[in-house]
Amino acid sequence: MSCIVKRLYEMGEEALGRLAADLLSNPTFADAFSRALQGAFATKGRVDKNIQTVLGLLNLPSRADLNRLVTKLETIQGSLVNLNIKVDRLLAAQTPRRPRRRRAPVPKAAEDAADDGGE
Repeated sequence: MSCIVKRLYEMGEEALGRLAADLLSNPTFADAFSRALQGAFATKGRVDKNIQTVLGLLNLPSRADLNRLVTKLETIQGSLVNLNIKVDRLLAAQTPRRPRRRRAPVPKAAEDAADDGGE
């Protein structure tokens, strides 16, 4: 097998292109190649489904689970951005308030007198 790979490597890109075109122009080879690809894709689908089942049994997230989670997080992020924009607009639309004046602190002696009823 390594002899075949070595020979293909030595042929170069152009020669490999011609070989592939010649092989695919043969209807028998093209049909066999097509069936092989279909079988490979079907097998990959079954393997993916089985792996997802095993991950579910082990309570581990699959790639599909992670993709769903990423989609939900992106939706939440978009909602937060929209909410932030709306809050900023509301704050900008408010009339600026004047700062409230603080009352002067009451001296301690006057406070004690008020607590004693002024006696």
